[in-house]
Amino acid sequence: MERPTWHEYFMEITNLVAQRSTCRRRSVGAVLVKDKRILATGYNGAPSGLPHCLDVGCLREQNDIPSGQRHELCRGLHAEQNVIIQAARHGIPIQGATLYCTTRPCSICAKMIINASISAVYYGEGYADELSDQMLDDAAIQLIRWSSPEGGKR
Repeated sequence: MERPTWHEYFMEITNLVAQRSTCRRRSVGAVLVKDKRILATGYNGAPSGLPHCLDVGCLREQNDIPSGQRHELCRGLHAEQNVIIQAARHGIPIQGATLYCTTRPCSICAKMIINASISAVYYGEGYADELSDQMLDDAAIQLIRWSSPEGGKR
């Protein structure tokens, strides 16, 4: 049996974290890592204590809002936002950490990633947001599309 590389290992964990998502449209998972240690995890969904979209419906679907537009019209937080918030809530320093995420960050998440001083982002699926790409590039944050050696998710 061959052991997974560190990148394979952390990307597989993002897929497991994404299974906790309460979003009806897309399940996303994120993991913050530093020195090969997991600092925090996050998935997309409603803030703690509020009704989940799975239970009350999707505000974006109800208003025919296309993916990638009007991010503020959503009950949920993105996985990248939640993983940064979880680290802050528990007093975990994340400067210089690497973010692993099932989906490429949007521009709102990119701004948080930049201000949190995260050094690199590995992601699985694409998400078209040119502003996000430009800001991460301007901030010299590595953005790496991850594809497992098998050509996709295991």
